[in-house]
Amino acid sequence: MIRPAKLTDIPYIIGLTKACAADLCRKGIYQWNENYPSREAFMVDLERGELWVMEQQGHIMGCMALSEVMDEEYREVEWIAPTVDNRYVHRLAIHPEFQRRGYARQLMDHAEARARSEGAVSIRLDTFSQNSRNQKFYENRGYNRLGSVYFHQQSTDPFYCYELLLSSPGGSSPEP
Repeated sequence: MIRPAKLTDIPYIIGLTKACAADLCRKGIYQWNENYPSREAFMVDLERGELWVMEQQGHIMGCMALSEVMDEEYREVEWIAPTVDNRYVHRLAIHPEFQRRGYARQLMDHAEARARSEGAVSIRLDTFSQNSRNQKFYENRGYNRLGSVYFHQQSTDPFYCYELLLSSPGGSSPEP
């Protein structure tokens, strides 16, 4: 089940993302560290009503933020859609014990369906340049890689920006 996060979920979300960070580091991918993702970032997501969790039998297996707010670092990217009514996916994480079971796909299905239902024209996100698995995941979903941004608190390597158009100017879905 995917549901809005609650304040009592924050410690579990932090534990989940720390497990993901450690797993990524073991694989030589240094995109998350002791500075990010932070409790403060999740608290902002929660306060805005933008934090979602995936839960089964009372156990939180994954999380993501689906936001209407564009990060300042995204301002220089040449996006496909106009910067109005867009949604931004951040901090998507599935606990390593539950990866490769389609749960990230389910979270993204939820994000895309919710964004469409809210009238968003696109979903934007970034993924670490050294994380080829994530790049392939988003590209297989139809996301277009458009440019790079830097989050220096995380890495000196770039993060690739992606966008998926949810509807064309006429209001219908774009052709595949």
